[in-house]
Amino acid sequence: MTVLSAGILPLIQHAAPAAGAHPLAGTVADWLWLVPLLPLLGFVINGALSLFAVAHTGPSDPDAGHGDVAAHDHADAGHTLPGDVASGSHGDDHHPVARHRFAGIVSVVGPLMLALSFVLTAAMFFAMRSAHATEPFIQTYFTWMITGELNLAAAFQLDQLAMVMMLVITGVGTLIHVFSVGYMRDDPGYPRYFAYLNLFVFFMLVLVMGANYPVMFIGWEGVGLCSYLLIGFWFSEKANADAGKKAFIVNRIGDFGFLVALMMLFAHLGTMDFQGVAAGAPQMSTGVVTAICLFLFLGCVGKSAQIPLYVWLPDAMAGPTPVSALIHAATMVTAGVYLVARSSFLFSLAPVAGLTVALTGALTALFAATIGLKQWDIKKILAYSTVSQLGFMFMAVGVGAYVAGIFHLATHAFFKALLFLGSGSVIYAMHAAYHKTGSHEDAQDVRNMGGLRRFMPVTWVLMWIATLAIAGIPPFAGFFSKDEILTSVYARAHGSTLAEASWLGIPGSALLYFIYFVGIVTALLTAIYMTRMMLYTFHGPNRTGEAERGALKEAPWVMTGPLVLLGVLSAFGGWFNLPKIFTDFLPVGPTFALEHWLDPVVGEQQLAVTHGEAVHLSHGTELLLIGAAIVVAIAGIVVAWRMLKPEKLVPKADSPADEGFERIFAEKYFVDEGYDRAIVQPLYRGSRGVLWRGVDAGLIDGFFVNGTAWLARAFGWLGSTAQTGAVGTYAWVVVLGVVAVIGVFTLR
Repeated sequence: MTVLSAGILPLIQHAAPAAGAHPLAGTVADWLWLVPLLPLLGFVINGALSLFAVAHTGPSDPDAGHGDVAAHDHADAGHTLPGDVASGSHGDDHHPVARHRFAGIVSVVGPLMLALSFVLTAAMFFAMRSAHATEPFIQTYFTWMITGELNLAAAFQLDQLAMVMMLVITGVGTLIHVFSVGYMRDDPGYPRYFAYLNLFVFFMLVLVMGANYPVMFIGWEGVGLCSYLLIGFWFSEKANADAGKKAFIVNRIGDFGFLVALMMLFAHLGTMDFQGVAAGAPQMSTGVVTAICLFLFLGCVGKSAQIPLYVWLPDAMAGPTPVSALIHAATMVTAGVYLVARSSFLFSLAPVAGLTVALTGALTALFAATIGLKQWDIKKILAYSTVSQLGFMFMAVGVGAYVAGIFHLATHAFFKALLFLGSGSVIYAMHAAYHKTGSHEDAQDVRNMGGLRRFMPVTWVLMWIATLAIAGIPPFAGFFSKDEILTSVYARAHGSTLAEASWLGIPGSALLYFIYFVGIVTALLTAIYMTRMMLYTFHGPNRTGEAERGALKEAPWVMTGPLVLLGVLSAFGGWFNLPKIFTDFLPVGPTFALEHWLDPVVGEQQLAVTHGEAVHLSHGTELLLIGAAIVVAIAGIVVAWRMLKPEKLVPKADSPADEGFERIFAEKYFVDEGYDRAIVQPLYRGSRGVLWRGVDAGLIDGFFVNGTAWLARAFGWLGSTAQTGAVGTYAWVVVLGVVAVIGVFTLR
């Protein structure tokens, strides 16, 4: 590492001599490049262990451990609790495996690289606080590409927005890595898993640290690649491989929009770095800015799973549960929200695009929440919850409340990581119990759980904290961020550029009131389906089975420890940005700390949406909005508690089929089936009938390849026919040739 530092740091200092004028120059911020390099180093080490130090574990036939397709639906973890007989790979309870011989090294390298990255990021945060820097600190490492007027630099940018994202990614990511040590250590692909996980974080850091859109796009595509690798981690099962491909392909649709936006930026401004675009954006016409913003948002729709490209995210549950936590809480799906906030200098100039973003977010939030009401797989419930909460974030950044969107992004990272890792602990215990008896019941279906609070009291308490946070109950983290979003939407219904614009003929003010109403309804549904999940999982009688019940217990400390830390953040993480109305009543922390922190990056853009005036609601109106949000959250919990009876629930094997609206919700409105019939199958039939049989087999193989061979055989046949061996025949041919030549010259 010392040799590496000695070689790279002089390059940085030489490449960016003007950085000496910045307040952060000469501080720990000079080591900015090391933040993403550490997880990349972890990827290299763990990848080498995976490739060159293969442990011969599991069955000799790689497909043998996945022969039981049903087991895929019944178990998420390919491991056992300490002391049990080691199980096979994912979904395999019959083939003994030996733990990878370098599992100890991997268990240290994987989390350590990210922990060091978090410590370095935290040091930079304190340096930024002391320096009071208002301008971004940019390090240019080398010229990436020069062609014509295009001059791209490989550069990182450190400002207040990037710092928030870096802290969330490295902080929550470290806890997920530590949890993974206990969750995945008996998997035969353990080094490969941590290599992918480290690479995922590296690309996400590149995404949020890039000083221009092309560098951001490299990270953007990198997390897409890693999501494919991690979602399809257990690729021997077709369902997992298909889920990985689905995520990759659907995201390519959104990425096309991102690329078009970049081309338009360069065509109109001649630059793609953030500072250059921010300076030139006011020079472009409103129509051009709106088009660029809409294309950027298409990228966000794919990456952050909004309507209509949300379908990949629930299927991402095919990967290991810590992967779900990393994708849903701290990294990939938040990239779209970050992109809109980072591009606030564009979106603040395009109210129609902002209304489109906010409306899409609201409809996605409501749509996903209704589906979550009738899901039985504990991870699928959380998956649709993520889609819904992302909708709230887009509601915020769409109306120009960029701080509120980033605030909810951070608090959501805390409680959603806790919920996913908590569900991982539950699945871990359920899988171990079923493994002990050789049962193939579904370890992820809440109908097979119930009463787990008696066996897993710590997980029960912590997951209730996260549930109250996501439901919006004060003083937990989600209450403050969700309330700020709803209040911001309501406040901008008057006296803002959004309210004065129109969207497809609909007045912006009316549309914003509709978005607020949808947000309130979604908050009610969120409280209902999350309480439902907790009741069916932890309360009432246990439905796991008499023989399996004795094996249910808490996960090891390496898994429970991260849950405790996330529980603290879920409980108090909202205090990073307490509203004044709250601190006046209970002075437990600074007022609007996050808003003041992000003001140098998005403050001017937020004011541009409200005509340069800070949004102010009357004291009574603000209290009414807060009270309404609290009442709705409590009402949702009460409704779920009174209407749902865990004691009446039966195990999955004995459950009747869903009917009516329940079936529509359970089958996710049949959207996937609709896509399959309207897009996938016609494309498949067209590819098979036209491209394969018509073009490939018919034109290329049949006409060009086989036709050329037939023509060569025809000439060969003619030649062989002429070679009779009769001298007289050859003489006549010569005579005829001479006559023909004489004839040609004579006619001439």
